[in-house]
Amino acid sequence: MSLSIVKSVLPGGVVEIAPRGEIDVDTAYEVREAIAGVLTKGRPSRIELNMRLVSFIDSVGISAMVAGFQTAEVSGVKLVVTEPSRFVHRQLWVTGLLGLFGAPEPYFAGAATAAEVVKVPGA
Repeated sequence: MSLSIVKSVLPGGVVEIAPRGEIDVDTAYEVREAIAGVLTKGRPSRIELNMRLVSFIDSVGISAMVAGFQTAEVSGVKLVVTEPSRFVHRQLWVTGLLGLFGAPEPYFAGAATAAEVVKVPGA
């Protein structure tokens, strides 16, 4: 399976990078390049790596995420993981890196619809 990456700008100058597919030895560089690309264009308030659609990640992929975190940190930008798939969440937990990326809760398909239905004013 291949990897595709969608970048979008969210309110407050946050840039979201959303990979879809498998992050492994063949595709990990794409994640690193996506993060570096955002940082060369400016200094967002935060980079959110939305991992909801990542079905697999290996040690090379985890390494690319850590490298991206370090690159962002050097630029004064916080990089966090949002909505990790269960697989990604487990890999980050097992490697002890969950806290580094903001200790995100795993994404559950049913939770998204409930969150979208209930809009909290000012949230």
